[in-house]
Amino acid sequence: MASINSSFQKLPRLVQVLLLIIPGIGWITEIVVRLSAFIHGKGTNQIIALILAIFIPFFGWVDVVWVLLYKKLILT
Repeated sequence: MASINSSFQKLPRLVQVLLLIIPGIGWITEIVVRLSAFIHGKGTNQIIALILAIFIPFFGWVDVVWVLLYKKLILT
């Protein structure tokens, strides 16, 4: 079974960026993708990134830039 994280990485870059820049949807997308990565074995980094995504709104914009450059969320 594919994880949501790998499904997110297979999306076109434009769709990834749109999902992240829409207020509310971007926050939920980040949380769901990070929880999926955590469940599928990328533990410590994902907990740190999840806490940052929940409590520091600026972290979402860092993820948008990271997706533009590397086509995946930071620390995934």
